[in-house]
Amino acid sequence: MKAQKKHTAIGLIEVSSIAAGKLVTDTLLKTSNVQLLLSRSICSGKYMVMISGAVAEVKASVDAGVEKMDGFVIDSTVIANIHPDVLNAISGTTPKNELISLGIIESFSVASLIKAADEAAKSANVELLEIRLAMALGGKAFVTLTGHVSDVQLAVDRGADVVAKKGLLVNKVVIPAPRPELFNDFI
Repeated sequence: MKAQKKHTAIGLIEVSSIAAGKLVTDTLLKTSNVQLLLSRSICSGKYMVMISGAVAEVKASVDAGVEKMDGFVIDSTVIANIHPDVLNAISGTTPKNELISLGIIESFSVASLIKAADEAAKSANVELLEIRLAMALGGKAFVTLTGHVSDVQLAVDRGADVVAKKGLLVNKVVIPAPRPELFNDFI
């Protein structure tokens, strides 16, 4: 995924079948003028597809995909004006600066987690470190972020609320002044 490119909107559909995932990817690309960012199988036999483009085009594609995949859709989302840190955190291109505190939001859904990460990044002065999307996680996803404790707490609370409204929140934590060893996985 190329995080440098400006994306007006992103859309994501997460389905419970690999075959359905391939079909929904084709549907999304044929419905509107959108760009494929990511299309892959993820843990627990699920499949995710992420597209970008103009808001109306992305929404039309996601709506068509959800309608066609009725019964297989786990979650879906369209995010207009995605915060650039979200795509950088997904692609692993976030520079590692000073780590003052650590916030984590964990979700049962990739789509909800990406929406939560976007909300967190937009709600406070924080830096998204990493977004892991259901690989080697039993189908779950999580985002890590850093900043001053009060900003991280606000961002985690706002992001976690997005996931909790769908009943998909696993956990959320804020760790002030974390030990450096906690970041061995991130660096």
